[in-house]
Amino acid sequence: MQESTASLKERIREATQEASSRIRDAIREATTGLIDRDQLAELMILGAVAQEHLLVVGPPGTAKSAVVRRVAQSLGGQYFEYLLGRFTEPSELFGPVNLTKLREGSVETDIAGMLPEAEIAFLDEVFLGSTAILNTLLGVLNERQFKRGHTRVKCPLRICVGAANGLPEDEGLAAFADRFLLHVFVEPVPDPRLEDLLEGGWQVNHRPVAARADLSSLDILNRAVPLVNMAEVRGDLAQAIRQLRQANVLLSDRRIVKAQQLIAAATVLAGRQVASRADLWPLVYVIPTAAGQRNAREVLRDLLAQARHPLLQAVVEEAVQQPLARITRLAETADSLLTNTESEDFQKSAEALLREIDANFVKAELPAELEERRTQLIAALETD
Repeated sequence: MQESTASLKERIREATQEASSRIRDAIREATTGLIDRDQLAELMILGAVAQEHLLVVGPPGTAKSAVVRRVAQSLGGQYFEYLLGRFTEPSELFGPVNLTKLREGSVETDIAGMLPEAEIAFLDEVFLGSTAILNTLLGVLNERQFKRGHTRVKCPLRICVGAANGLPEDEGLAAFADRFLLHVFVEPVPDPRLEDLLEGGWQVNHRPVAARADLSSLDILNRAVPLVNMAEVRGDLAQAIRQLRQANVLLSDRRIVKAQQLIAAATVLAGRQVASRADLWPLVYVIPTAAGQRNAREVLRDLLAQARHPLLQAVVEEAVQQPLARITRLAETADSLLTNTESEDFQKSAEALLREIDANFVKAELPAELEERRTQLIAALETD
């Protein structure tokens, strides 16, 4: 008997919820001890579910490689990492020529353990690669295929993260950068959080990452992406593009169309099958420049006001920088504090949380998710 549509949707919903739970654990495991880098880890997850690539731009020493490596360890799978330079040979990424096959008259590449076999890849200083490397990379990134000589291999790559100190000015390299749909810009940890950086860095150096999920979780979520109903949000997306164009924030037609893949992935990770305005926030990260992203936050302020996400909290907060996006994190922090009111730093942490809640919401407009928790925190402080 053929399965009903309702039954199929229910099975998909249960499978995606279970996979999302494992992914949530993986993010927490990977980012414990890393300060202000949750955003990068969450964007990696979004990109992996959408099967789109991520470009990270920022100065050296800002933990770009550490975050990527720890997320990959937490997800498991075949990982490949390489620091490119101007003299890097293609064989260092893709593998050497297979001499046995060469003696038989066939030019094939031995790809064992190299980039064509990677499921998660990190390429540092990605724009320093030679023309030969970048041309081959285009095939791996766009088509998930490695072609060299007589070798033709389908690549299992879920996501490639490229890193650079800045965006390239060369037109050819800019076109290559455009193949990374997600762009994120990282800065050194600010002065007020230096103590946290020191404490967290000490923990990270002494704590290995445990695998909390597997790539099958990503694959389950990825298969649900094409099933998302985008009809309700398509008009809002078109309106957002018009507003960006009026503000001279321009996106190619290709990036506009592919942005839907990220919006649908965000919807799936939120446990829903119908995209809404709350899922439009990935559009900010499709804009390729830091200045363009800053402008977009202002231009799209009203359209993004409803953005929030139960799993990808840090990246949504950074994308829209509005109060509603902070509700989930504030509520989870309150729950965590209320389960351990006897801890030494409860008073300090609870007072800081209450100040943040009151700074974001006036009492008359306090969201239901926070109202009761705020009351409980105050009561716990009064009895402390």
